[in-house]
Amino acid sequence: MAQFDVDLFVIGGGSGGVRAARIAAGEHGARVALAEEYRMGGTCVIRGCVPKKLMVFASSYPEAMADAAAYGWQISRGGFDWPVFRGKLDAELDRLEAAYRAGLSGAGVTVHDTRAEIADPHTVRLADGREVTAAHILVATGGRPFVPEFPGAEHVLTSNDIFRLEALPGKVLIVGGGFIACEFACILNGLGAQVTQYYRGAQVLRGFDDEARGLVAERMREGGIDLHVGTEVVRIDREAGGLRVRASTGREAVFDAVVYATGRVPNTDGMGLAEAGVTLGRRGEIKVDGWSQTGVPSIYAVGDVTDRINLTPVAIREGHAFADTVFGGRPRKMDHDLVPSAVFTQPELGTVGLTEEQARDRGPIEVFCTSFRPMRSLFAGRPDRVMMKLVVDAETRRVLGCHIVAPEAGEMIQLAAVAIRMGATKEDFDRTVAVHPTISEEMVTMRKPVRTA
Repeated sequence: MAQFDVDLFVIGGGSGGVRAARIAAGEHGARVALAEEYRMGGTCVIRGCVPKKLMVFASSYPEAMADAAAYGWQISRGGFDWPVFRGKLDAELDRLEAAYRAGLSGAGVTVHDTRAEIADPHTVRLADGREVTAAHILVATGGRPFVPEFPGAEHVLTSNDIFRLEALPGKVLIVGGGFIACEFACILNGLGAQVTQYYRGAQVLRGFDDEARGLVAERMREGGIDLHVGTEVVRIDREAGGLRVRASTGREAVFDAVVYATGRVPNTDGMGLAEAGVTLGRRGEIKVDGWSQTGVPSIYAVGDVTDRINLTPVAIREGHAFADTVFGGRPRKMDHDLVPSAVFTQPELGTVGLTEEQARDRGPIEVFCTSFRPMRSLFAGRPDRVMMKLVVDAETRRVLGCHIVAPEAGEMIQLAAVAIRMGATKEDFDRTVAVHPTISEEMVTMRKPVRTA
């Protein structure tokens, strides 16, 4: 039997890789090594969902202070101190990174703070030339922001750069229409920047429920974001006053900063994957089966590098399932159906299951939907609207999808996802007593469908 230096070598110290390493070593007794070339924690912890959510919180206070004044509080509002916030943010990310390292150390994982590449199906080569042999290799290198080639592309920032800015831009252009672009447009708008957003498509948040994303776009515009669809950047030139941006519509404007959030691509360049026999997709994603195994039996991959569902909790579950399957004697696959998600715009969008558009292509459906002005903002005199929507199979009565546009929609959709995952019917929702007065009570009081398809 071949002898290897370790049972498992994990390339990538993000959420999926760390979970796989920790479970394989700490719970199943495997000899595990892990290599990370930047900071432990990966995109989510260091330059993604965690710092972004803290910025979401920070950006929500101007609206909260305005509401407080409307409710009778005497409010004296000052300016936002970015250096103070960034200092605390850096300290929090340091704390989280240390926690990740402590978890690996406690599980007995050997950590290499360096880049690693695949030399052959059982060998990993570190940046200093050292080689480590492994019975199994797990690639969990995540993804990176994509910026297309065009004149002046060297002047743009990406989402990775936002958290490291020395000062917030006064006038900023966000390019893109996905959830990252829309979230940062709302964040920077809330922090006081003058925000313009360009998106080449007809409506932002492609892939989400049409009615829900339409309301989000409407509220973004009402909140002060200058959103332009059907618009692309043609070129960017640096000049004395900032960055002059020329758009496909003929519009020209000068901005202090331009942030591109036009998608992400898997981190597989220069890793030796193809040379080792691993099949890559058109975007560079690693092709795997339901067990996260590539066509090379000893090499597996989890997380965004596989471009399945690019969400941190999914990567974590994929990593855990891999470790249980390969080292724990408990074979199991990650179930990618009915994965809930949230877009942290203002207001938030929470979703699980099928959109109305997807569901009506599969068979007869009923759509239950309501939109209204919630009590809290109505009293404060704001024009906000929220939306609750259920997509129901007309024959089985099962709820196929739930879509919420409202403050704290991410919190609500998590609980709705449990019921939908269990196969709840519309009548199960109807039998549930409402909690009054809340926004979410509307989820159980919609009696008649607004349309059928």
